[in-house]
Amino acid sequence: MARYELTGKVALVTGGARGIGFATARALLARGASVTLLDLDQGAAARAAGELHDTRALGIGGDVSDRGSMQRAVATTVDRYGGLDVLVANAGVISRIASLRAMSSESFERVIEVNVMGVYRSIEAALPEIVPRRGHVVAISSVYAFLNGAGAVSYAMSKAAVEQLGRALRVELAPYGASASVAYFGFIDTEMVHRALDADPLVAQMLQTLPRPLQKRIPASAAGEAIAQGIERRRPRIIRPRRWTLMALGRGVLGPLSDSRLERDPRAQAFVREVDARAGEDQPLTA
Repeated sequence: MARYELTGKVALVTGGARGIGFATARALLARGASVTLLDLDQGAAARAAGELHDTRALGIGGDVSDRGSMQRAVATTVDRYGGLDVLVANAGVISRIASLRAMSSESFERVIEVNVMGVYRSIEAALPEIVPRRGHVVAISSVYAFLNGAGAVSYAMSKAAVEQLGRALRVELAPYGASASVAYFGFIDTEMVHRALDADPLVAQMLQTLPRPLQKRIPASAAGEAIAQGIERRRPRIIRPRRWTLMALGRGVLGPLSDSRLERDPRAQAFVREVDARAGEDQPLTA
């Protein structure tokens, strides 16, 4: 596809007050776009927008899991800037590490509600504007779309669903000159990662099941820049860190081999016993 020029375009970034969303908004603004940052915390969204630009950044509050909220976010963006060309469906949550047996049904279902239905409702609300303008959608998935999700089943399940949504959407938008990307991120150095992973002593055990090179983190700015470049080039896939690309492309072989190894790995089995023991404990969600 031809290069997609972002100068003069309008973008809506969910989960835009910090982390990958904020970094993406910054990268889009640097390319001449105007951006609405949506976050559950309206004050945080407004402060983030104020840091970026006094006229081309707007911060608003909204809940991606609520259809009416997303419809209002799109309408507000259109009222402010005259249209909507790009959606980055980035908002998401992760629950405290726990096995399927130990995780509360409320935590499990909230992850699915935000990470899957929130992405769907964001896209659903934005498409009536994006399609006529031959725009672009980015669905934020994760390397957990193709990694074994033991200990984080709801999160992995949600990101696999988002991958399928984004892949299908790309094909469905093609006849109209619009497009979509699926972004797969490994471990990004964000507040969510610090609070959900670094603060949890069991996460170190989980990470030990991965090859050391795949444990490397990159800054949120690198993820935001990758998204902006992916939009400009209308790429079907955005993968960072790049070292995950081989795993993504070879998942049909590497996935079953990894599953088989984890079934026999004493460290993985010890981790499963630990997360099974978390039944009945508090299981806060981290955004």
